[in-house]
Amino acid sequence: MQQQFFEKGTKVMESSRRDVVILAIESSCDETAAAVVKNGREVLSNVISSQIELHTLYGGVVPEIASRKHIEKINQVIEEALNKAHMSLEEMDAIAVTYGPGLVGALLVGVAEAKAIAYAAGKPLLGVHHIEGHINANYIENKELEPPFLCLVVSGGHTHLVKVADYGSYEILGRTRDDAAGEAFDKVARAIGLGYPGGPKIEKVSKEGNPDAIAFPRAKVAQNPYDFSFSGVKSAVLNYINGCKMKNIPIVQADIAASFQKAVTDVLVEHAMMAVEEFKINKFAIAGGVASNRVLRDGMCKACEERNVEFYYPSPVFCTDNAAMIGTAAYYEYLSGRRDGWDLNAVPGLKLGER
Repeated sequence: MQQQFFEKGTKVMESSRRDVVILAIESSCDETAAAVVKNGREVLSNVISSQIELHTLYGGVVPEIASRKHIEKINQVIEEALNKAHMSLEEMDAIAVTYGPGLVGALLVGVAEAKAIAYAAGKPLLGVHHIEGHINANYIENKELEPPFLCLVVSGGHTHLVKVADYGSYEILGRTRDDAAGEAFDKVARAIGLGYPGGPKIEKVSKEGNPDAIAFPRAKVAQNPYDFSFSGVKSAVLNYINGCKMKNIPIVQADIAASFQKAVTDVLVEHAMMAVEEFKINKFAIAGGVASNRVLRDGMCKACEERNVEFYYPSPVFCTDNAAMIGTAAYYEYLSGRRDGWDLNAVPGLKLGER
């Protein structure tokens, strides 16, 4: 089995340390966000300026527009985050920023801003991996959660099944071979006329549909049972729609959405529980934008209860892109002693485990 292992340091003990307050910036896609986080788990402020309404006009995120909007909003968002935390820049211990993966132009706005602030204020700079941020979002509301645990990261750009061995130490068990789960949701939503963003709209219309109406396929990857593939189920939906049109069969939007959602959820839950049983870890978490999907949460919760496994998930605001999760991840980087230089750059294709 192909696995990727990454370790930044040994487990850090939080007790007996002074408070560490971090200003975090996130601009990897279409949310301009800033947050102030204390000791990795206490969010003093979390400000998000979303561009969803703007990109809905185009049926998806337009990178150039996203970058320009980040430039317009980033100073305002940071100022608001500091004001809501009732703290000044001088009181920050470090400046953290997402430097990958993501849209290169969008990432560059955040990285340039963080470098400028850190340099001007004489503060340490920390580049944070976006997926690590999503995983670490689970610590914000689940104060008792500590590694080791398993985590499924499901978003518009990523689907990863990860073993979190320690703070900053990850082993990738499986990943998507093609479309990410969130990407498949967006494409199917567009195909059945729901538009963008696909995830929330499919979840909403699915409540009126029959999840067993259509038997869409559940793909398996022979080389690695933990890997995912969602291009097949997406193509199956498109073929089903075309078949209905050719045969003059009514297209029931809600049934298609519900059946597709069930097919994706079944695969995610199956892979997750297979890892739970193999690695004998009794803590499981989900993260990323798709983690806010109620059907997925309910499916994971039921599967975990059946196996006496503790189940963790962030609130929806911490599932989608936000800066609080970046501040949480940065806290453990800060304690490990890592710092970044002024040569920190955006890395749009950054993989979990790379630096």
